[in-house]
Amino acid sequence: MDARVARPAVLGHEMSGRILRTGPGVTDWQPGDTVTVMPLRWDDTCPACHAGHRHICHNLDFIGIDSPGAMQQRWTVPASTLVRLPATLPLDQAALVEPTAVAVHDVGRAGVREGEKVVVVGGGPVGVLIALVAGSTGADVRVVELSAHRRKLAEDLGLTTWDPAAVDVPVLVQEWTGGAGADVAFEVSGAAAGVETAVEVLRVRGRLCLVAIHPRPRQMNLHRFFWRELTLVSARLYDRTDFETAVGLVAEGTIPAQRLISKVVPMTEAASAFTALEDGGDVMKILVDCGDDTQEAHA
Repeated sequence: MDARVARPAVLGHEMSGRILRTGPGVTDWQPGDTVTVMPLRWDDTCPACHAGHRHICHNLDFIGIDSPGAMQQRWTVPASTLVRLPATLPLDQAALVEPTAVAVHDVGRAGVREGEKVVVVGGGPVGVLIALVAGSTGADVRVVELSAHRRKLAEDLGLTTWDPAAVDVPVLVQEWTGGAGADVAFEVSGAAAGVETAVEVLRVRGRLCLVAIHPRPRQMNLHRFFWRELTLVSARLYDRTDFETAVGLVAEGTIPAQRLISKVVPMTEAASAFTALEDGGDVMKILVDCGDDTQEAHA
């Protein structure tokens, strides 16, 4: 998304915080309320909005990328973007509601059902969240991930993982499913090899859900799609129902948000947090504490 961000910019779209003040005419919110923000503004005039798909508005403002975001001490947002948090939910954990909403939307788009065999290719934060949300529906899930650190974290959360550098994933899927193949695969790696694996593991009439943002066109085995009557769906962002479901999953502990947080740093150390994530080290989620003496917020 680099081309969409001009410098200087205020980033941040995964957040939680407390309301400090409300504007005139705002009656549903009070100072002190704990909230997260669904960071989407749509125009309500384009064909997508008219069709009921506001979250993929043709002129969508994805707040924190297309316009100033949450990584600041005080942030003014439209009341319509606020999502209420339970007062008992710690704000650091609540900052993971947004990526959980992504996972909820992805699992919904793929139509995952109880008892289905699901392969998640890519065990980063979103991949692990998809696996946890899919598992909460009663699906049987496997996570494919190269990083030993990420595999260990996923396994500590009760997930079964495979290292694609050490095992033949399609062969394991055949053994796991009695020769049928997986019902659903999620491509969350963003890599060409991940696309190939996600297609290869699917059963007849299996569903591939494309989640990762691929910066360039990828080759795909379309003959496999023809031969097995596979379905490809993509998943982008979320709607308000997804966000509200995500709040519940985090609050009830179905999503163990605290265990996904590698560390929390002050805003003065935000640059080092970006470097740690870019280097692909042993980190999952790094939160930036943007609070001051009058409020508490995480992004």
